[in-house]
This record gives sequence, structure tokens and C-alpha cells, in this order.
Amino acid sequence: MRQVLRVVEVRWAAASLAAFVVAVMLGLVGAPSPVTVAAYLVCYLAGGWEPALEGLRALLARRLDVDLLMIVAAVAAAAIGQWFDGALLVVIFATSGALEAVMTARTRASITALLDITPDTATVLDPTDGDDAGDIEREIPALELVAGQEVLVRPGERIPGDGRVVDGVSEVDTAGLTGEPVPVRRGVGDEVLAGTVNGTGVLRVRVLRDAADTVVAGIAAQVERAAETKARRQLFIERVEARYSVLVVVATLALLVEPLLVGAAFTPTLLRAMTFMIVASPCAVVLATMPPLLAAVAVAGRRGTLVKDVTVIEALADIDTVALDKTGTLTTGRPQVTSITALGSADRDAALVIAAAAEAGSEHALGQAVRRHAVAVGLDMRSAQEFTAVPGEGVRARVDGSEVLVGRPQLLAKPDPDIDAMVAQLQDDGHTAVLVIIDGEAAALVGLSDKPRPGAADAVRALGQEIGTEPEILTGDAARPAAVLADQVGVHRVHADLLPADKVAVIRRHQSSGRRVLAVGDGLNDSPLLVAADVGLVVGDAAGGGAGALTVQAADGVLTRDPLGALAPLVTLARRARRIARVNLAFAAAVIVGLAAWDLLDTLPLALGVAGHELSTVIVCLNGLRLLTSPRSTSPTPTATSAQTADTPIVTSARTAAEEGRFTSTSRR
Repeated sequence: MRQVLRVVEVRWAAASLAAFVVAVMLGLVGAPSPVTVAAYLVCYLAGGWEPALEGLRALLARRLDVDLLMIVAAVAAAAIGQWFDGALLVVIFATSGALEAVMTARTRASITALLDITPDTATVLDPTDGDDAGDIEREIPALELVAGQEVLVRPGERIPGDGRVVDGVSEVDTAGLTGEPVPVRRGVGDEVLAGTVNGTGVLRVRVLRDAADTVVAGIAAQVERAAETKARRQLFIERVEARYSVLVVVATLALLVEPLLVGAAFTPTLLRAMTFMIVASPCAVVLATMPPLLAAVAVAGRRGTLVKDVTVIEALADIDTVALDKTGTLTTGRPQVTSITALGSADRDAALVIAAAAEAGSEHALGQAVRRHAVAVGLDMRSAQEFTAVPGEGVRARVDGSEVLVGRPQLLAKPDPDIDAMVAQLQDDGHTAVLVIIDGEAAALVGLSDKPRPGAADAVRALGQEIGTEPEILTGDAARPAAVLADQVGVHRVHADLLPADKVAVIRRHQSSGRRVLAVGDGLNDSPLLVAADVGLVVGDAAGGGAGALTVQAADGVLTRDPLGALAPLVTLARRARRIARVNLAFAAAVIVGLAAWDLLDTLPLALGVAGHELSTVIVCLNGLRLLTSPRSTSPTPTATSAQTADTPIVTSARTAAEEGRFTSTSRR
């Protein structure tokens, strides 16, 4: 209650209601008329000044606003002595506006919660001239952190910026950002996110992003935009409202002027015209769509899914196809190195050191796994220059003067039958093969393996039941490891060996057949996929250090906890919000038609018209807000498809797809 009263609109509505109650009581006890009128005037001013101001601003912009119609009707009622009826209109109108303000405030609360998890200050380490002098510590506002600075994070402190650990080992609690209850071990080479809590160790972190570009700041900005953006249906309603309001005014004037021209009494004619203007005004229609959609945004945020705007909720309700990335989306995003094979005359450890140096700037889970393994076995780290990430292929860099490529085996200029055989064996075992190339010569072949996310199979099945078709896997990995993972999670349609452009081509093909596609990915290479889909969601949990800033920017939303498990409830929530919006529109239209017909065909008392019209507005608003207070789960009925009844995954690689005339590209790592 205390938080509700902090909303300005609530306080003014409460003041208007209090003055209305006082005025009614004064009238009942026979108080002098000036005293009663004074109480009604307080009611009018407290509840009507803001709608009147907004209405006048709209009028100056050559728009006829519903707010102004309500205030005109209330003033007209007072002008003929109907103070009670006019005040009742003001009170109910102010109350409905206060409810909308409360709803908006609740959606913005998630922004405040996100921003509050970041610390106010950061301890920056400035190097000194002397080798043994140590670093100088200085405290600066966390908002002033820039990429390249190094910060000291002591036990129990919040990490002030997105960065990479350069010294120390600790357990990092990510629950405030991702909802993950178990702290994650972080050591040299691992990424950490702003707002997460350091455990018992001391960490030295090199900041990777400016404060304004951190993941938490980006997510907060997304939530803020969501509260400010209007749905497509809402924009259509508001365009119609502008023209409809003019028609209401014209009809009101006709109801007033025509009877007076034939000798009708002024007061009852004015009352009837004002009653018509009130009951025909589209207040409830205007509020029919946004409350359920904004409530859905707020509920999704509480569940760990932060969307950019309400249009995402609208689009999610229409989804009938889901495309899932593999590494970091269906899997934990923490692959482990399972084997390292030296090739040619290369030394195994030397090749691993060079590969780890080249991968230092990579955001890809496979690259981070290579670097973690090198650190774990105690190898000395080196620095790399001229680093370039090639989405879908790997990384290029210069290490100790040598040109290094780390990525998919097809990067090797000249095919080697022996290497091809080793790659095929790794893939048959369900592992991903990564080739290390130094100065054009193959130096090492690295095998990596990742595990499915806990509960992935159940989450995929629930998602398939909700949308009516089984999700598909789109991956740059080879066909065999992709098929092994697909079998583990229960997916029977897999597109493997895909470059980012190939993934987009799959999405476009679905869309050309009239399907609405939801795509889920986690890395920089998934950005084109997320942009191409009708809805693109990025996995932003802490498993792999969080989504990159560019990927977050490309996506329509961020899955900050239980990425797979959140998908089916998210689609269910969006469809429920759409159903509520449709019910609201039908109800609001029925009330307007019913009350307007009553007033035209018979005599509708002004008080009853006010109560019926404004009560419908309140009901519509509350009906939308009930998503905030009574979230529920559904158990959709499974829909059998030919793909779902297959015993083995249907795997389409870029090679076979090219033979079918669909793609011409090859694989990525």
C-alpha cells in the first residue's frame, strides 16, 4: 500500500474521492449549499486538473482527447446543478487513471531492481612505475568505469562492471541477475557480469565494457523501452479513437441542438446529450489492450525474461515455429576439452598456448573452453594482437608473430584425409572438433563436449506442446554431434553445418510459408538469426558469462534464468494476454453500444451512465492487471506431428541442403 501511495496519480485520485465523500456527507446532513459546492470543487480540482491539462495539450496538437470529453461533460453537469453526477464522473475517471499509473509503475519496478544490484563505487587499480611498488587503489563511481581499467573486488562485494578475471579464484553469486541459485566458480580467463556478488576470494577484473554498455544496463534499458512502447493494436485503436471522438462530439451537439430547435426543455436535453457523450466515449476501449500487455511484460520480467517492448508480447502470441541454437542454448554453454591431438611436428602444449592466446578475445563458448583448459593445466598465457572474430567460422589473431586461426576444420586450405578421419571420429562420438592452424599449417585438433541444460528435454517437449509443432535445432556444429544432442533433448528436426547466413535462410523459408518464428540463441554469430526471426530471444544467463552486448541489442528480449524452461510459460503468458485484450475489447464495445442505445431510445440517468461507463473502464483495467496477481500455468495437450513420431532425428546439414538447392554455404565451428 505504501508503494501504491507513492504514485502521484493515486494520491490525487484519493484526494478527489475523499472530497467527494465529504461533499456527499455534507449534502446528506443538510449543510449550506456553498459549503457542499466547495467540497465538490475540491473533488473536481483534485481529480480533474491532470486530465484537463492533458486534454488541452492534445487539443493544441489538433487532437481531440477522451480526457477532455470527460472534463467537459463533468463541467456541463455542474453548470446545470448536477454536482453529484459530475463529481462521480471525475472520481471514477481519476481512479481508472490511477490504476493505469500503478500498473505502469509496477512494470518499471523491474528496472529499479536491476539498477539497484550494481554497486555505487569501484576500486580501480592503477599501475605504478616501479615493478615492486604494487598498484595504487582509488575509488571511483561505478558509472565512470571504462573498458580496459582493472578493478579489485574483495570478498562479499558486488562486481562493478562486465569484465574478465585476470587474477584470483572465487565463487560468484549470480542470483540477483540470472536467478541461478548456485554460485559459479570464476577464475583467470572467465567473464563476470556487473551486479553479481563475489564470494570468499579476491578477484582482479579487467573491465571489458563501459558502464553504459554492461549487460545489466542494456537489460534495464530494454525494460524501460517496453513500458514506453505501444502495441500495434493499441496504435490502431488510438488512430480510430481520434476520429471516433470527433464523431462523438458531433453526435452530442446534434442531440443538444436539434431538440432545442423544436422547443425541448434545455436541462433535460443537455443532460441527455452529456450522458451520450460520456457513455459513447471510448475510454474502456483505449485501456483494453495495454494493461494486459504491460502486465505480461512485468510478469515475464519477474520470471527472468526481459523483453524490449509490448510488441514482442503480441508477436509471441502468434508464434507457431521455434528455432533453437545448440551451443549455449540447448547446452549449458560450458563445454569441456575432451582431447587435444598434436598434428604434424607441432608441440601439443605449445599449440594449446597459442590457441588459448588467440581465443582470449572470443565470446564463443568453445573459445572460452579452450582458454579455461589451458589455464587449468597450468600453461602460461600469452597475449594476442590483431584479433578478429569471424562469426560462424572461428577467430583469427597474431600470436608471437605467427598468424593463428582457431575454428572449424574447413578453415584448413588444403584438405587432409588423416585430419578428416580424426574429425569424423570425434563427431561420431558426439564431440565438436576445433582445428588450430598456425601459419597455414594444422597444429592441433581439439575435441570438445557440452552437456544439455538440466531439464532441456522436458522444456523442449512443453514448448512443442504449447506451440503445436516440435522445435527445430539450427546449429553450425557438424551433423553427428548435433544429432547426438538432439536425441538427448528429444528433437527430431536438426539443421546442422550452418553459417549465420544459412540460419537466416531457414528462418526466411519458414516465414515465406506463412509461419511465425521464434528464434533463441546466445552468441554473436546468432545475431543475424535473432534479427531475422519474428521474435528473437538471447540467452543471457551466467553460464557462459552472459550474452554479448551486440547480441542483446539484436534480440527482442533476454532470457536471464532457466532459458529453456522459460520459453513455454512465456508463450502461454503472451497468448493469455492476447485473450484478455480481446475479451476487454469485446466487453468495452458491448457496454458502449448498450449504454448509448439506452440513452438514445429511452432516458438513461446521468449518474447511471457515468457509473456504467466508468465501471466498465475500471473492470477492463483490472482484468488486464490480473495477470500481475494470478499467474497460472497451463498444461497444453500434445500435438502429434510426423516429426515428433520419428524414432531418429532428421538432420539436415548445409551439404545436403545445398544438394537440395536450399543452401550453398558450408559449416561453422
